[in-house]
Amino acid sequence: MRLDDFKPSSNVEDRRGMNFPGGGGGLGIGTVIVVGLLGWALGINPMTLLGGLEALQGSGQQQTTQGRKGPPDDQVAQFAAKVLATTEQVWTDQFRQQGRTYTKPTMVLFSGRVQSACGDASAAVGPFYCPVDQKIYLDLDFFRELATRFGAPGDFASAYVIAHEVGHHVQNLIGILPKLQQAQRNAATQREANGISVRSELMADCLAGVWANHANADYRVLEPGDVDEGMKAAAAVGDDRLQRQATGTVVRDNFTHGSSQQRVTWFMRGLKAGNMNQCNTLQGTP
Repeated sequence: MRLDDFKPSSNVEDRRGMNFPGGGGGLGIGTVIVVGLLGWALGINPMTLLGGLEALQGSGQQQTTQGRKGPPDDQVAQFAAKVLATTEQVWTDQFRQQGRTYTKPTMVLFSGRVQSACGDASAAVGPFYCPVDQKIYLDLDFFRELATRFGAPGDFASAYVIAHEVGHHVQNLIGILPKLQQAQRNAATQREANGISVRSELMADCLAGVWANHANADYRVLEPGDVDEGMKAAAAVGDDRLQRQATGTVVRDNFTHGSSQQRVTWFMRGLKAGNMNQCNTLQGTP
């Protein structure tokens, strides 16, 4: 990716190296990734296994720990902050064209475990968005795991991960995410709730594609091979692939994020269209 023209976003809070209240030394990234895979394979939110279900439900628990705010100093964190800056530019422009105002999210960098306004969470859940405080939580070790464990290396693969979480923020700002969360709470069965989750996640993938379209059209950020990196990343975190890695079998009723093919399809749909109106996963078969 070509990000030299971008300054790192200042909407970053760095909590790496901070002691997690009541969390001891935390879990290693290898351990938490394994627990996360097991959770997705069984149709169980990994946050349940690690005592942090509220992070996707929005419990209203208030944030009590804060880190250093402002652009980070190290290379990997600066890259993440620059990607966040591109999303700020793109979504500010997109919202303005619709007569809306885009509220920029804060990206919290952490290591191992973190305390969010939605609850305590481990790196096992991967990067996540908390609608209560409108913050994106990211353990940068996930980028290494994405490359080595999941076979999706490259800077654009990492950028896709951030853009996906920003996609959830966009859902929140336009009022879709609260409705989806309420529908999950009202679901009659776990299968129905999982299906709603899949639609939400695929929409975020599509919105990540919309970001990539405009970031490249306006700022020429893409280099040869970047789109392939994004597609590999989307496929790497498909439910079917994660289930095979964890248990050797695939159970579609337990999908919470969508299959590899679905995730690639919706990411590419957003990338080609560049229009968030093309990201409606709530009608028909996603």
